[in-house]
Amino acid sequence: MAHFLELDENNVVINGIVVHNNELLIDGVENEQKGIDFCVAHYGGTWIQTSYNSNFRGTYAGKGYSYNADEDIFITPQPYPSWHRVGSFWEAPTPMPSDGRYSWNEETLAWDEIAIG
Repeated sequence: MAHFLELDENNVVINGIVVHNNELLIDGVENEQKGIDFCVAHYGGTWIQTSYNSNFRGTYAGKGYSYNADEDIFITPQPYPSWHRVGSFWEAPTPMPSDGRYSWNEETLAWDEIAIG
């Protein structure tokens, strides 16, 4: 099965469907454009394929992810304004400590330890 995502005018994913591999075949070989054509013919809009196994386009994308055509990757939604993008994902301005459980505090731009127990 192949996974296709509908993009809005800003290249943000707004919908997704699964298309049977038979709809993508040309002479026994899967062809993304044939899948896109199938989606457009049935639903209209702008479509692109994502990889369930993250084999291409950075990561398996879903609703709210954005597509960067220049890099040909999907980007996860930005969790906080201070975080910077590295490939398909976002990183905090400072690494999370590894000695406990923490949550990001955007107000202080620091990790707050979560009390356990």
